[in-house]
Amino acid sequence: MNKQSTVIRQATANDAKRVAELIIMAMTEECCLHFCGEEHNINDFRNVLIRLVESDESQYSYRNTLCAVDAYNNIIGVCTSYDGGKLHQLRKAFIKAAKEEWGKDHSNMPDETEPGELYLDSLAVDPAHRGKGIASLLIKASIDKARQMGLPATGLLVDDNNPRAEALYSRLGFRVVGTNNWGGHPMKHMVVS
Repeated sequence: MNKQSTVIRQATANDAKRVAELIIMAMTEECCLHFCGEEHNINDFRNVLIRLVESDESQYSYRNTLCAVDAYNNIIGVCTSYDGGKLHQLRKAFIKAAKEEWGKDHSNMPDETEPGELYLDSLAVDPAHRGKGIASLLIKASIDKARQMGLPATGLLVDDNNPRAEALYSRLGFRVVGTNNWGGHPMKHMVVS
């Protein structure tokens, strides 16, 4: 499998389980557990995330997700992105689910994006397909999506402890414009115009 045989397509609601798996991989299990709390496990988080991916109005919605698929239509990577100006509206579904399912109030969570950028919320490639240019294809497709939406920039957060990802984003033209703390981790805010 190489990037020439990989196709980027819009996710569907039927892709929710696989998309949720890959979003969890992007977020890391530790970060997911940070959001649902010690009295819950990764399956509790996964079940909520699947519902959020299936929904039409959530930051993790299938409508906001591009999938990289192989020749057999297996999803081997995802990139979930949305208009940063709609963060608060899209985040409502997560905040509501966290209160109902885990008894957690995340309504004061800091913003990880801002108006004027397409925010790359979650990017993951299945470990068996890494190193083949799939992440680059997903990022480039997302940058094109930003242009089609009339957004002047594409932004993301990268964990301070992930220099490999930061190097990839830098090669694709992203530059550091600030810092953030998300999911209990120090992050760099990177943007490409």
